[in-house]
Amino acid sequence: MFTILSVLAGIVILLFLILFLRLPAFISLLISSILTGIFAGLDGSEVIQTVQTGMGSTLGFVAIVVGLGAMFGAILEKSKGAEAIAQYLTDKLGIKNAPTSILLTGFVVSIPVFFDVAFIILIPVIYAMQRKTKKSLLLYAIPLLAGLAITHAFIPPTPGPVAVADIIKVDLGWVIIVGFMAGIPTALVSGLFFGKYIASKIHIEAPKADFSSNENSTQSLPPIGLILSIIMIPIVLILCGTMINSGIIEVSNPKLKNILTLLGHPFSALIIANIFVWYKLGIGRGYTSKELFRITSKSMEPAGTIILLTGAGGVFKQVLVETGAGEIIANTFTELNFPVILFSFIAAAVVRILQGSATVAMITAAGLVFPIIVNMDLSQGQLAALVIGIASGASILSHVNDSGFWLVKEYLGMDEKQTFKSWSMMTTILAFVGFVCASILFTIF
Repeated sequence: MFTILSVLAGIVILLFLILFLRLPAFISLLISSILTGIFAGLDGSEVIQTVQTGMGSTLGFVAIVVGLGAMFGAILEKSKGAEAIAQYLTDKLGIKNAPTSILLTGFVVSIPVFFDVAFIILIPVIYAMQRKTKKSLLLYAIPLLAGLAITHAFIPPTPGPVAVADIIKVDLGWVIIVGFMAGIPTALVSGLFFGKYIASKIHIEAPKADFSSNENSTQSLPPIGLILSIIMIPIVLILCGTMINSGIIEVSNPKLKNILTLLGHPFSALIIANIFVWYKLGIGRGYTSKELFRITSKSMEPAGTIILLTGAGGVFKQVLVETGAGEIIANTFTELNFPVILFSFIAAAVVRILQGSATVAMITAAGLVFPIIVNMDLSQGQLAALVIGIASGASILSHVNDSGFWLVKEYLGMDEKQTFKSWSMMTTILAFVGFVCASILFTIF
């Protein structure tokens, strides 16, 4: 009982440090993890060793994947790949189906590009659509935001699912598969259906400023086939690696199997994708090596924060393991017959609502869930569904303590009440539909 109280005290301290003392989440996670260990009876040297073990074991994988993913997305962003996808889909589907095309654009673009960056570079596209149709800007903005948010939370190599997958030890290929399966119906409900509904209730117009230079610069856009091919390179390679390792694809030649397994590892897949994007969308479109180095270096700024946060989450998980708190929590939930996927959703949702950061919510929830599942006989598909359950909970009810709330409010020109009714409601619908899909898939797998 005392050990459980130590964990609860640690979580309370974490929230206090972030919410009231305004300390960075990385430092807050480390402090709360250390204090949890001390409260639970670890001595000083054991606490330090736990911090080193938790940080090192987590970052050995996550730092490489997140870093490579950030570099890949930065060059794709600068080469106007996102605009190319939006333009292509709008031309093919027509302005009547623009909400669908912009949803698909957001869904694809957020695979390599961070959510807020993708939103900002695609804003001129939905401004142009609103001016052309005179319908509410929300008809296009909500599908875009839903597509971006779902992929960013559900599908690697974006940082959130990569971090959670590493903490609970699940293959990224499975997370990609389950993420797509849960993400598509979630996008339809929270993006298209809710977008049409809320657009009929709240009319928002695009700003009167002239964005025509951005909206009509189609001559400089890269070929759509090249963009989609490059985005799919790491996904296809990782999926192939997963299917080979799981026996879905049988390769009898040992040497060939080793080569394909190596190419299908997230490290190799993202390195190959970076080489293609560097030369095809970088050098091939007139950027110098010095300019590309500056672009990729700048992408490390947000990636660095996420990497450190993930490492601190690994420390928190390790503290639960070393103190025995995780085993106690696991036994308690087993005795209560409480569904682990429901716990994963609730844990992430509570942290998300209280402190605002989806990344912190995902990492904290993963640390709490890992000790529960470590002795459970769960398949890779079920573990991947748990990742989506955590991601769904961490996406819920974006409000005033989330920077995304203010980003959406300002760029769409809404007041706080309108932002709550549209953006906050969309993230809540996204969370519950995503959780339902993850629960179904958890049962199936």
